[in-house]
Amino acid sequence: MSPATISPRSSTRRLRSLRAVRRFSDRSLPEEVLLDILETGRWTGSAKNTQPWRVVVVQDRAVLEQLSRLGQYAGHIAGAQAALVLVMDGPQNAFDCGRLAENLMTAAWAHGVGSCIGSLFPDDNMTAAKMLLGIPEQHWVRHAISLGYPADDDARRASSTPSTRSVLPSIGRKPLDEFVRWEKLDRHSP
Repeated sequence: MSPATISPRSSTRRLRSLRAVRRFSDRSLPEEVLLDILETGRWTGSAKNTQPWRVVVVQDRAVLEQLSRLGQYAGHIAGAQAALVLVMDGPQNAFDCGRLAENLMTAAWAHGVGSCIGSLFPDDNMTAAKMLLGIPEQHWVRHAISLGYPADDDARRASSTPSTRSVLPSIGRKPLDEFVRWEKLDRHSP
């Protein structure tokens, strides 16, 4: 399908529907879906097209559980069907890491697959993740993305996860006139 045949309205509606999913069903991810998500991620733009990344796909249940203990809010990884561990050349590539994460997550959502980013933090946890996955010391590993089909309709709502209710802000969005400024920060309209 060429870009000209895709409805902009349906595409933006799909993007606006993306939510973090922290509870997953037991339904496995088809290999072709996972490969399409990864292929989409491969096409993510990066500064000067350096592509400063690798992705480690983790599907082993025991390893997923170990990863889930390496971040204060990474518990969702234990119940995922897969985790994508983002391995960056160094911490100077943090912006490109965010670009990659967003593309992987939106590609997953296009297949109906939920996702949530988990931070492997503090540094001791990053070191433990590197050891667990055989990642050389010089790389920066701060984020893993859990993947899986949502457990149910409530799995798309942050408030359905008791451990995150008290720390997450509202899942609503600022009105456009609060979000956008024109020419200068104090100018509200064009």
